[in-house]
Amino acid sequence: MASPFFHTWTAQRDAKPVELVGGQGAHFETADGKRWLDLGSLSFQANLGHGQERMVQAIVAQARRLALSLPAADFPAKRRLAERLLELAGPEYSKVFFTLGGAEANENALKMARLFTGRHKTVSRFRSYHGATLGALSVTGDWRRGPIEPLLSGALRVLDCYCARCPFGQVRSRCDIECAQQFEEVLSLEGGVGAVILEPVPGANGVLVPPAEYWPRVRAACDAHGALLVADEVLTGFGRTGRWFAHQHFGVTPDLITVAKGLTGGYATLGAVIVHRRVAEYFEEAVLVAGLTGYGHPLACAAALEAIAIYEEEGLVERAARLEPVLLSGLETALAGLPVREVRGLGLLACAEFEASPEAMTSLFEGLRARGIHVHGRAREGWLILAPPLIIEESELEQGLAAIREAAQEAFA
Repeated sequence: MASPFFHTWTAQRDAKPVELVGGQGAHFETADGKRWLDLGSLSFQANLGHGQERMVQAIVAQARRLALSLPAADFPAKRRLAERLLELAGPEYSKVFFTLGGAEANENALKMARLFTGRHKTVSRFRSYHGATLGALSVTGDWRRGPIEPLLSGALRVLDCYCARCPFGQVRSRCDIECAQQFEEVLSLEGGVGAVILEPVPGANGVLVPPAEYWPRVRAACDAHGALLVADEVLTGFGRTGRWFAHQHFGVTPDLITVAKGLTGGYATLGAVIVHRRVAEYFEEAVLVAGLTGYGHPLACAAALEAIAIYEEEGLVERAARLEPVLLSGLETALAGLPVREVRGLGLLACAEFEASPEAMTSLFEGLRARGIHVHGRAREGWLILAPPLIIEESELEQGLAAIREAAQEAFA
C-alpha cells in the first residue's frame, strides 16, 4: 500500500519502510513480529536504547507540569538543562541556544559566526554531513549536497583526514598531518573565512578518526586567521565515542559546539549550540538575529535532563570507552580472512571498510537485514558502520558480530 507521507533520502518507489511497534534495550520490534538487534542506534540517536521507562516518565511528568511555552519563557527544566550543558562542555562556555535538531543547531552556529566575525565564508570537508537544510547542506560535502545546488555562496571544502585512503598520498607512519596543515594555507590564501565547521569524527561518512595532532593544528589555524571553530557533535556527542563530546579526545576548545541526537537519546526532538564565553559576550550588545517557535520546548528539555541523568548514573560514557576494544577487536576477528582494508573507530562508533564491489556490499546489507541486524553503511564506499546503543550488553554485541561474520562470509563467498 502506498504511503501517505514521504520517505526520506530515496525515490519513493524504492522505499523499504519498517513499521516499528516497540522495543527494549538494544532491540526493537516490527509489526511483522521480527525482533531486531539495533547496531545503529536507529539514526545514530538511540544512545539510551529502546523502551527506557525513565525517559517516558520524565516526559509525562513535564507534560503535566508545563507542556507549552513561549520562546522567551524561563522555566526550571529549560534553565537547568542549559546549566548542565555548560557544565559538561567546560568553564569556557557561558550560553546555550536551543533548536529543534542537529541541522538547525548548525544553521544557528553558522549565523552566530557570521554575526560575530562579519564574514560569510566557511570551510568544511568533502566527506561530511551537517544537516538537510539549505545552510547546513551548503557546508555538507557528501552526496546529499549535489542535487540541491546551487546553495549558499562562500562555502569552501578541503580534503579529508582519511588515513586509509590519504588524499595526500601519505601513510600514517611518515606523514606530517598534511590534512591539518592545509587549513593554514587555505585560510591564508582565501581570506575572510568566518567559520570552520567539522565533525570531530565524521560518523556517517566512514568514521574517520583523526590523528591526535589534527584538531590542535586546525584550532591554531583558526586562531591565526580569525575564524571560529565549530565542532559538529550532533552524532558524536553524549558518550558515543567514550567522552561526553568527541572533541575532548583531542584537547581543543571549539568556539561553538552543536549537539542533538543523543542529547535526548532520541526520545524528543531537540538540538543546541553551546557557545564560548567570548562569542556569547558579543551578543550582550549586538542583536542575536535567531529564534524559533519551539525554542527550548518543555517536553524536550525534560527529556534531555533525564537523558543526561541516565548517562551519568549508569556510567554510560565510561561504558562506551570500556567497550571500544570489545567492538573493534571483535569486528576485526569477525571479519578475519575477508576483503577488509581497515577496521577503525572510537568508543561505540566503528567502521569496517571493505575492498569490495557495491554489489557485494549490497548483498552484505541484505544479509544483515534478513538476520534482523540494523546497521549503517554505504555500498559504493565499502563502509559498514556500527553505532550500537550505549546500554548494549557485551553478549548482545558478540551476538551481532557473529551475525555480521555469517552475512559477510555469505556475501563474499
